[in-house]
Amino acid sequence: MPQFMDVHTSMVGVTAEQLLEAHKADLAIQDDEGVDFKQAWGDPTTGHVFCLSEAPSAEAVQKIHQRAGHPADEVHEITVTA
Repeated sequence: MPQFMDVHTSMVGVTAEQLLEAHKADLAIQDDEGVDFKQAWGDPTTGHVFCLSEAPSAEAVQKIHQRAGHPADEVHEITVTA
């Protein structure tokens, strides 16, 4: 299944607890679109949050994030790894 890295850019001040709650919100509904969110990372200073997932499409990733209340600003398919 394809892997995706998505980026949120407006989460300035995000705490570890808030990031975990947002991740749990995604996990609770991810099966509806066949998405498997693996991990999330955040930088409260810049407000950037990054989420790694496996999904059938970028659109499926975005649908889950939108429904969970935190749409991604960008969703990138990972096609090359080292």
